[in-house]
Amino acid sequence: MHGTQHAFGWHGGKGPKAQVANWRDKYHIPVAMGVFALVIELSTVVSMTLGFLVRPVAFSLAVFIAFALFLSHWSNGFFLAQGPGKGSGIEYTLALFLMATAIVFGGAGALSIDGLLSH
Repeated sequence: MHGTQHAFGWHGGKGPKAQVANWRDKYHIPVAMGVFALVIELSTVVSMTLGFLVRPVAFSLAVFIAFALFLSHWSNGFFLAQGPGKGSGIEYTLALFLMATAIVFGGAGALSIDGLLSH
C-alpha cells in the first residue's frame, strides 16, 4: 500500500510528481533515481504476488529500504513511535530491510513461478 501512495496518490499519498519532488528536495535524490524508486516499489508488489523474478526485485527493494533507513529514519533513533510531530525511527524500516534480505537469500519458494522454472 505504501508504494501505491507514492506512485498513485492513493490512501492520502502525494502521488508520483510530489513524491519524487519531495525526495529531490528533502534528500537530494536525483529525479531519475526517484522515478526508479517508484518503479521498484510497484514492481515488488507484482513480483511478489506472481512469484516471478522475486530475488532481483527483493534485492532492489532491500537497497531502496536501506537508503530510506539511513536518509530518513536513522536520525530519529530506533523506536517507531517517537511522539506527535516527530519522525519515526529505524525499528520498522529495519524489519522490512531484513525481510527483503531474507527473500533475496531464500527465494520465493517451490510453488512460485521462479520455483517451478528452476526445476
